[in-house]
Amino acid sequence: MEGRSIGLNVHRDFCEIAICEPDGRVRRGPRIATRRAALRELAEQLGPQDRVAMEATGNALQIARIIRPYVKQVIVANTRRLAAIAEAKNKTDRRDARTLAQLLHAGLLEDCWQPDETIRALRRRTARRAKLVRHRARFKNEILAVLHRNLKPRPPMADAFGVAGREWLAALALPVDERDTVNAGLRQIDFLTEEITTLERDLARYTLDSVEAKRLMTVPGVGMITATVFLAAVGDIGRFPDTRRLVGYLGLDPRVRQSGTRPAHTGRISKEGATEVRHVLVEAALTAVRTPGPLKAFYERTRGRRGHQIAIVGHRPQDGDSVLAPADHRTRLRLHDADRNRQEAPRRRTQGRRRPAQARRAPAAAQPPAAPPSRARHRRTRASRLRTHRHRLAPPTTPTRQHDGGNLTFIRPLATSLSARFSSA
Repeated sequence: MEGRSIGLNVHRDFCEIAICEPDGRVRRGPRIATRRAALRELAEQLGPQDRVAMEATGNALQIARIIRPYVKQVIVANTRRLAAIAEAKNKTDRRDARTLAQLLHAGLLEDCWQPDETIRALRRRTARRAKLVRHRARFKNEILAVLHRNLKPRPPMADAFGVAGREWLAALALPVDERDTVNAGLRQIDFLTEEITTLERDLARYTLDSVEAKRLMTVPGVGMITATVFLAAVGDIGRFPDTRRLVGYLGLDPRVRQSGTRPAHTGRISKEGATEVRHVLVEAALTAVRTPGPLKAFYERTRGRRGHQIAIVGHRPQDGDSVLAPADHRTRLRLHDADRNRQEAPRRRTQGRRRPAQARRAPAAAQPPAAPPSRARHRRTRASRLRTHRHRLAPPTTPTRQHDGGNLTFIRPLATSLSARFSSA
């Protein structure tokens, strides 16, 4: 026997209920309080073949856990994919519950992945740490704004809020109200630093007990914070069939616009999902490109064609889209063999290009003699040579410094080949 489809519009204090019968008739259900006792009483009145749908809100997971043992299925729908509710002209709680029941009866709702309690606790810890770090940065900027308003110089040390920096701030001559602002900001910074340290201690315990986190930290640029934020956002890596789905889940895939016979146009990244995980991955990429390896080689190849920002955020479709891939079904992560054995030197852009078909078919003796280049072609060739040589470092005319009795060796940092060196005269 087919069960009923029940739409539940969740509010902070109450829930609106709409019931769709197996024949498609929709009727209104009672309004209940959003409390455990009332939700358990509702669940006991449902049948084992009934299905329940609700929108993804802050308390939706707790409600789903209470109702799930009594019904056939509980669907927590993604609110971004419910255009029938988000873009409706008449939007009320009763209409939303009715729409959920009808969509569930028609089979048009897709369930969201629901993490376990361990991943949920990890998400709460990483999100709270990110908020505390932003609050601490705001108080630091407030103190620096005090120096700017009173025409004070920049702090002469790297950390203006360390031991030496605080002594320098205490020696500044400031008005009384500005001095109170600086002192209050320093107290807030101390408090937030202690809270951040406590959270990082809990994250360190989780990292030591997690095989996935320790394996992630073997990747260049990935530390404890990056590993925990990534695992909190992704959860079970085995639920992604390929790395393209993982890139799209993190919001790092480009947006695509295509219609009719026009070619597809790719724009900026979609930025779907959690923002914090993209932030830590970009920070990890900025560190990884400084270490010799496949990531640095890919970055240097892409930077020459597309620029720094696209090279940092970009991924490689021909190499599996990601450095990480599922290893043994669900539990572990590993590096691709192609990435592990890849040469570190960037690949030349002309490598692998095929010669034209005419040049391959015609023998060398049958080819006509090449015509002399025109003046315009000659001028373009010389201009391109000037642009090429403009980026090279010219050797200095006189040695600037001596080291161990010999001249210093100047290395061009932006050169494609690291063996290009220039010695002083």
